[in-house]
Amino acid sequence: MSKSKKKAKNNGFEPNILIFCCNWCSYAGADLAGVSRFQYPPNMRIVRVMCSGRVDPSFVLKALKDGVDGVLITGCHIGDCHYISGNEYAEERFEGLHKILIKQLGINEKRVRLEWVSASEGKRFAELITEFTNDIKELGPLKCL
Repeated sequence: MSKSKKKAKNNGFEPNILIFCCNWCSYAGADLAGVSRFQYPPNMRIVRVMCSGRVDPSFVLKALKDGVDGVLITGCHIGDCHYISGNEYAEERFEGLHKILIKQLGINEKRVRLEWVSASEGKRFAELITEFTNDIKELGPLKCL
């Protein structure tokens, strides 16, 4: 699809994106992206949680219901969790959430994503935000649940 068609399709749409960041790794990665002045889209809100395993699927569903167009859950890499296996628990919860979103609610799987970002990956954090925002822009606004 050409750039002009994409722009016309989205009509200047700027998505609302919610990011859950674990305190120990991905929030520190977001902070590093900021202090390093890596460029990324500004249309996101970060919710700092102690562990990605703490993100209940109901938080994601409520965010989508309340008008968020995409949700990104970020945490420590597998094996590096400060709570031993919290990120593995997050992965299990995420798989269940995806089944609900896709099979029962018909929401595109690209709207909710789980990624691992360490404290030293500021550049990766910025790239991830840019990629995720572009994916959500292509999908357009989320129709109400």
